[in-house]
This record gives sequence, C-alpha cells and structure tokens, in this order.
Amino acid sequence: MSRKSWRVDASVLTGLVMAGAVIWMVLGSAPKSNAIPAFSRKYQTSCTTCHNNYPELNDFGEAFKKNGFKFPKDDDVFVKQDPVLLGSKAQKEAFPEAVYPGEIPGSLPIAFRYEGNFNWNAKQPAPVVAAGGYIPGTDLFVPNTFTIISAGSFGPNLSFWIDDDISAGASGANGGLGDGYLKYNDLGHIFHLPTNFLNVRFGQFELDLPFTQARSPYLSGYDVFSEAAVAHGPVCGGAVTQCQTANNPFILGTPQRGIEFGGYADNGNFNWSVAYTDGTGSAYGTTTDLVTRNTKDVYLRAYYKFNLERDPESRHGIQAAGPTGPRDHTSIRVGAFYYHGTNQQNFGSTTYAFTDTINEPFYRAGGDLRFKYRKLELFAVGLVGHDNNHTVDTEAGTIASAPAVTFTGGFVGGNYWIYPWLIATMRYDFVNSPSDFVNGVSRYQTRNAFRPGYQILLRANIKIVGEYDRAWQPASYGNDASGNPLFYRPNTFVTGIDYVF
Repeated sequence: MSRKSWRVDASVLTGLVMAGAVIWMVLGSAPKSNAIPAFSRKYQTSCTTCHNNYPELNDFGEAFKKNGFKFPKDDDVFVKQDPVLLGSKAQKEAFPEAVYPGEIPGSLPIAFRYEGNFNWNAKQPAPVVAAGGYIPGTDLFVPNTFTIISAGSFGPNLSFWIDDDISAGASGANGGLGDGYLKYNDLGHIFHLPTNFLNVRFGQFELDLPFTQARSPYLSGYDVFSEAAVAHGPVCGGAVTQCQTANNPFILGTPQRGIEFGGYADNGNFNWSVAYTDGTGSAYGTTTDLVTRNTKDVYLRAYYKFNLERDPESRHGIQAAGPTGPRDHTSIRVGAFYYHGTNQQNFGSTTYAFTDTINEPFYRAGGDLRFKYRKLELFAVGLVGHDNNHTVDTEAGTIASAPAVTFTGGFVGGNYWIYPWLIATMRYDFVNSPSDFVNGVSRYQTRNAFRPGYQILLRANIKIVGEYDRAWQPASYGNDASGNPLFYRPNTFVTGIDYVF
C-alpha cells in the first residue's frame, strides 16, 4: 500500500523511543485478543501460522498462498468452517450436460485492516514557511487508512483475492481497489505437467515483484519501484517549440490489469511467472490511466531458492523444525525480473499533427537476493530502467531520435527478530537518475535514504510500528539570503498502530 512520508528532527528520537515504550506497555497490559482475520477464522489458527511479521509471509504462508489459499497438505483435516457446496457429485459426473459443481466459503471471508500513525516532522527552512508550504511539527494518525480484504477459495482449484482501501489519508478520502483477481491452480494437469507447475490468474494484481510494495510490512515504499522516467528539458506546449517525448509515468510497483501464467516446481524452490498486462500504469488505488496507449506489456519473473537445511526431514518439509516449533528454512533465494512495454506519445495524432503515433519502447530489468538464517533476514534488489526518447521540433515539424532516458537503483536491508514479537529493521534505498537531477527533482544525481525501524507485535494481529527516514534532498525549497538555492533533508519519524481483525 502507498504511504506518505513525513519530516522529523533527529534530536527528538530519544524522546520518541521512550514515548513508544510507554505506549507499548500500556497496550501490552490490555486484555488478550486473538488474531481473527479471514483465514484465522476458517482454520481457527493464529496469524503467526502464515506470518512472522504480518503482512510479510513466512515459508508456510507462501506455500498457503501458492496453493490457492489452502493448506499445502491435508487441507480438509484443518478446515474448521465447512464450505457450502454448490452442486453434487452427480453433477460433476454429468458435466458438460450439467453445471459443474463448486463451493463457496461457509462464512463471509472478510477481514479488515487499520493503520494510523503519529508523525514528527523536521523543522523547515524559513523560505518554505514563507511560500506557504508549512507542514506541522507533529501530525496525529496520518495517514489514516482503513482497508477491507476478502480472499478464499471456490473449490480445489479456484481462489480469489480482493482488497480495497475504503478510506485513505484522511477522513472520507477516496480509497480504491488494490488487487482483485481470480486464480486457477494446476491448469497444467491437462498437459500432464507436475502439480501446480502451470497456474493462471487474471484481473487486477500487483506484479510478481521480488518484494511486495502493496503488502510490505514497512512504513515506506521502495523508492526504485516508484520511479518514473521523465526526459530532460521542457515539456512541449505554449511557447516551447523543442521538447523531448520520453515522459513515461509508468511505475513498476502499481497494480496492473491483465493475465498471468506461473507456477513452481522442485518442492516449491523454483518459481516462474509471465504476465501480459494492459500496460496502463494506473495509479495505486485507482483505475485512472496514467498513459493513453493501445499496446500491451509483458513482465517476466523467475527465481530459485536454495534450501540450506542440513536435516533431510526439515529440508523437505514446508517449514524447518526448531526447538520452539516450526521456523523458516535457512535459504538463499536468487531471482531476476524484466518488464517490457511501449510508451506511446501523440496517440491518435492529436498533439503533433505533422506525425503519427510516437512509439517508445522501454524496459525495467533487475535481480534480487534474499538470505534467511534463523532470526536474520537479509535482502537486496538492483534495477535498471531504460526508455527510448525523441526530440520534437513543433515549429519545423520534425522529429528525431534522442538519447535514452535511463536510471538505476535498488535497496538493501535486513530484519532481525530479537524476540518473536520484537523485530528490528534497516533499509537503504537509492536511485540514480540523471534526468531527475537535470529537471531539479533532487540536489544530486543520486538520491538515497536510510530507514531504520522497529515492529512490535503486541498480539498476533496488533502491532506498533516505527521508522526513521533520513531522506534525500529534493528540489530547492527557496533561496537563502544570498540568493542561492536552499536544499535540506526532510527527515521523518513515523510511529503508530496497525491491526487486523
């Protein structure tokens, strides 16, 4: 889910940590509450069955999701709410002369999630305040987000997921659909392929990214997954006669509308997916197109997880065995991903009458790495963006090729479970974009952010979260007394409550 970032002065951090500890002790003394989202109700189990730190999935949770929101083994034994059967065995045998029978969940599979944060903002330079851009030193419960989530299965092979932000940011603010898809598991049995080697889902969904942007446990999104490609120089229009066309607002981390084929093999260690998408790059929470074009895009993803457990029984189990119960496998996951699309300018020849549609292919390519060992998780992503570009001379009525718009970026980070309920987090994000620098988006060509944080699970479904963001220096906030551009780091500290029910 998208989240705003806010500003804080580092000098208040000690007081904030102490305040967070007081809040933790007060809430920790509240009456015990069991986690009861949709699947916890269905199986009468804790959220920690599938999550080490919700919404991040553990090994069992990943297997549960891959299997169409069903337990990977003996699902019928563990279900505590029997489904409603939509037909009989006789109808199945009579198909296609009868409607194929199915099932729906025995109760409405609906869960809710609320997120509200306290924000401390860095002191702003006087030119910012004078220009009317003042942000209060503190904000309470912003953003304020309430989400409804529904997911489940329609039988052995069909599953669904829907999440919608009913309100986001402020009271009554518009939310919107995140993911909404239907998935069919084990389509490959028709071709005698291994179980679940070929599955299909269709609708609106987040791409199969190495690390989810929409369901991340962190308060800030991954910067490189939110990067758009904007050409150097002025935008055409008005008195401007020469301009560049590679103004592509496509963002890799936003949901796409399309169809995806994918699956896994080798006990779930090898995974692949191919998505054929509408290529609209629609903003998260909306269906409004950011790009008007008539092309389709392709996204490819593959990774392999090297299971490093020594004990054969643990290595072949869904989760490894530990002295305090199941735990994630010690493993190294290595993957790669590639997105290819075509940015169309002058679609329908409505802007530049002297030329037809300008087609500009673009791609995003990257690799990822994740290492898990007991209480430690380390991860990294690197990405390259490349957009073809043209120069248009509206006065001469000509168009010519121009240098491509490129950027690189990524992130590295780690999580450490001090206790099962107390997690320390750290992440470093960076983006190197020459065009952003030329266009005045940031002070330097490379911008970066350091993001240490914590997650405290008061209960399996209630947690206190916090993150300090030492941010990059964005565009000038005015001029100093000598007339020189004024830059500063709008650092942030955010802490708040997150619960699901």
